[in-house]
Amino acid sequence: MAQPDSKKIFFENLSGAGKAIAVLTSGGDAQGMNAAVRAVVRMGLYVGAKVYFIHEGYQGMVDGGENIKEASWESVSSMLQVGGTVIGSARCKEFRTHEGRLKAAHNLVQHGITNLCVIGGDGSLTGANLFREEWSGLLGELVEQGSIEADAIQKYSALHIVGMVGSIDNDFCGTDMTIGTDSALHRIIEVVDAIMTTAQSHQRTFVLEVMGRHCGYLALVSALACGADWVLIPEMPPEDGWEDKMCQKLSANRAGMKRLNIIIVAEGAIDRSNMPITTDYIKNLVVKCLGFDTRVTILGHVQRGGTPSAFDRILASRMGVEAVLALLETTANTPACVVSLCGNQSVRLPLMECVQMTQEVQKAMDEKRFEEAVKLRGRSFENNLKTYKLLAHRKPESELPTSNFNVAVLNVGAPAAGMNAAVRSAVRVGISEGHKMFAVSDGFEGLCKGQIKEIKWADVGGWTGQGGSLLGTKRTLPAKHVDKIAEQMRKHNINALLIVGGFEAFLSLLELLTARGKYDEFCVPMVMVPATVSNNVPGSDLSIGADTALNAITTTCDRIKQSASGTKRRVFIIETMGGYCGYLASVGGLAAGADAAYIYEEPFDIRDLQANVEHLTEKMKTSIQRGLVLRNENCNENYTTDFIYQLYSEEGKGVFDSRKNVLGHMQQGGAPSPFDRNFGTKISAKAMQWITKKLVETFRQDEGRVFANSEDSCCLLGMRRRALVFQPVVQLKDETDFVHRIPKEQWWLKLRPLMKILAKYKTSYDVSDAGQLEHVVRNRPRESDASVAM
Repeated sequence: MAQPDSKKIFFENLSGAGKAIAVLTSGGDAQGMNAAVRAVVRMGLYVGAKVYFIHEGYQGMVDGGENIKEASWESVSSMLQVGGTVIGSARCKEFRTHEGRLKAAHNLVQHGITNLCVIGGDGSLTGANLFREEWSGLLGELVEQGSIEADAIQKYSALHIVGMVGSIDNDFCGTDMTIGTDSALHRIIEVVDAIMTTAQSHQRTFVLEVMGRHCGYLALVSALACGADWVLIPEMPPEDGWEDKMCQKLSANRAGMKRLNIIIVAEGAIDRSNMPITTDYIKNLVVKCLGFDTRVTILGHVQRGGTPSAFDRILASRMGVEAVLALLETTANTPACVVSLCGNQSVRLPLMECVQMTQEVQKAMDEKRFEEAVKLRGRSFENNLKTYKLLAHRKPESELPTSNFNVAVLNVGAPAAGMNAAVRSAVRVGISEGHKMFAVSDGFEGLCKGQIKEIKWADVGGWTGQGGSLLGTKRTLPAKHVDKIAEQMRKHNINALLIVGGFEAFLSLLELLTARGKYDEFCVPMVMVPATVSNNVPGSDLSIGADTALNAITTTCDRIKQSASGTKRRVFIIETMGGYCGYLASVGGLAAGADAAYIYEEPFDIRDLQANVEHLTEKMKTSIQRGLVLRNENCNENYTTDFIYQLYSEEGKGVFDSRKNVLGHMQQGGAPSPFDRNFGTKISAKAMQWITKKLVETFRQDEGRVFANSEDSCCLLGMRRRALVFQPVVQLKDETDFVHRIPKEQWWLKLRPLMKILAKYKTSYDVSDAGQLEHVVRNRPRESDASVAM
């Protein structure tokens, strides 16, 4: 989105000259920490600051010596895709003592460091804040001891702290997602998907223990992502007598022809008496009560390992850059802050407010105030729990409301991973609301042919982990078949439509809206949930399927770069999908550490291509061995992938050689990522609840029918910054470039300078959208609970 020029700050005005920044990782490791370290180092060097690694966390700060080393641009090359933390992490008892912090202060002063970027959990960040508060006193003691000169007190008068939360548990209040959480979910879901195949073969029950000693986020979200039969978390212990209810549920699912059961348990799961619930206890219970063949799998440190997901790389890179900006802007009176994520926006929050809120959660759990503990975790956590209960536990027929409304669900456009999770969610929420749900095969083409049938609760079991579109999807728009579609809607008495799809789904709603003037059958509530790998739907910052595609691109780029390991210098030209939308190329480039990404939205010419080649040539001569260039498939009709490949090959002669790769439809395939499963599940549940509300509002008692012809009864549900928003599709027309099938303004264009900065290009960076210091609030805006973060 365009910003006033006065708010656009260029790097010549944002200088770190004369400043020294140190970065350390502390506590438990988390995938994505290296991406954060890389971003801090390169952004710090970019603005002219000196940057130091502190190896082995606070232990390295206390020990000093070789543990504190100056960082260079090249020292963080090839670490983006590496899990864990390459600068090491250690728990340090000595730093908890005054003497230990005195040693640490002395070591920092010796290197002129007064800016600390701490990546860790709440314990690490609390320790950093205490260190900051004691700083001036510690310097005074060092002067008295004769360890430092007296003028050092004035020269290094204040210690500035910025925190980034690295924790796979996502147990820190104030941020929607912590670094490492999404990658841990990937590890869990990979295991669950694999276990499901063997469990189904043998009709087994599996009890899986996941990490989360004090926080049930991983257990809850993985249960939501795989459709687990039962989940146990510390924040919401089950009611007394839960054992019987769980066994009844498992038995009912088996009776419904389900061949397996999955139970997910957080390692800190407790009952109402604060007594632990173990996996062995559950296994023995199931065997004793039901006689099912039951196995236990404890995932353990597998969840911490492996390469970071695309989401974690992007999150960590954004947070690292934001942390440096925050340090540049701090004054002696600025409180220590933590860089957080709210929706898809970076925010800065006072560190101790977040820590205190996090501690309040544990206190509430200890005092058995479990409902309050769930609320304190935040609306996102609370919404996840409500959604899981809604989708996993079917009410008896006698308890369901009877609405007598028929709601049809269909997929329109190209397949996208996560579509099936969205359909499952819509069907089950619709049934819970008392509606009769209908599934349409093959989009509007199937609807006009009458390929429509009722779909039941059990019919969508196991759909969350399935890629593609199980309903079938076509790009056919309704305008050509509007007569037949109206006839089928009349025949089946369809009272509402929920469409899951991409740009074609948006165009379809506009066509149906126009057809309302001629056909009353279309005067019903209609809502669209965006699902496309291209992420090109107007009115939504994100679409279902885009995250899975990004992970496919990132993983492939990692492998392609690795293929050149140990060989001569090489540059890879990689073509991505997206139509005219450069989201996949740009954000995939940021996640994969690309040197350039060519997109339609940012026009380029032969001079830009030449400058890129020269830039890469210089880097190849001095440091890196492999280069990566991404190209959106429709970025330019003349500068094709072949042309760019040939140009790089010719101009790089004697320095590097080139290879090209067209990723193609592998970006659309595969099992959906945890993010897409949960985003699809939650956004679709919200859409169905909106349909229920609109059906009640527009039902005409005197005529005995639904009649909805206002603009706000035909909406797109999209992610906008921090909130999910229902927007009438007619109001989105002015925001849309229909020729190129993209929104006129796209938020992710602001991320492109980050990719360039981290690739050592000189560029300007608009900091008008940088996070401003806010305060932790217990209740975020109502819509933000189903934000982009899971």
